[in-house]
Amino acid sequence: MSLDGTRAHLTGSGDLPPLVERAALTATRLDFPYSCRPEQGRLLYALAAGAERIGETGTGCGVGLAWLVSGMRGGATAVSVETDADRAAVAAGLFGALAPSVTVRHADWTAIAEDGPFDLLVLDGGGQGKGDGRPADPVALLRPGGVLVIDDFTPSQGRPPVHGGRPDTARLHWLDHPALRAVEVPLAPDLAVLLCTRSG
Repeated sequence: MSLDGTRAHLTGSGDLPPLVERAALTATRLDFPYSCRPEQGRLLYALAAGAERIGETGTGCGVGLAWLVSGMRGGATAVSVETDADRAAVAAGLFGALAPSVTVRHADWTAIAEDGPFDLLVLDGGGQGKGDGRPADPVALLRPGGVLVIDDFTPSQGRPPVHGGRPDTARLHWLDHPALRAVEVPLAPDLAVLLCTRSG
C-alpha cells in the first residue's frame, strides 16, 4: 500500500495494461489512494510471468493484482485477500470475467494460507511483520524456489537498516531469514522492495 499510488498510475505516461488502468480508475472513483505505485506494478508484472500459483494479501481495489494478472502466463492462477468487504466486492467484480483463474476473497491476510503454497506471494495487506503484526511463514506459504515480495520500504542507507532511528526489525527479519535468500531492490529514490526466494 503506497500513499498516492493510485494517482501515480493516472498521471504517468499512459502505458498501462488495460486491466491496470481499469483498476486504477476504479480506485480513483472509490477515493482509494493507497494502490501500489507503477514502479512496484511493473516489477510484479515481470515476476508473474514465472509463476503458476500467485498469492497476494491486501487487494485494495485491485491495482497490484491487475499488474500480476496482466503478467500471468496461460494456465496460471491468482488469489488475493482483502479485509475490507466493500473493496473486496469491487475487486472481485473487476476480475470476475477472468474466473476461475483469479479469485478475490474478503478475508484476513492469514486466510491466504488456505490457497498456498505459492510460486509468487506478494505481502501488501498483512504478513509483512511491520508494526505489531506477526510475519508470514515463508516455508508454509512458498514452494521451494518460490518468490516473496514485501513492498513499501524506503531504501536503506547501510547495515543494519534503520527505521525511526532504530534497527528496522521488519526488514531484518526477511533479510536474515534462514529459509530465504533476500535482497533489497530500490525502485525509486523513496521506494524499495524486498525480494526473497525460498531456498530448498
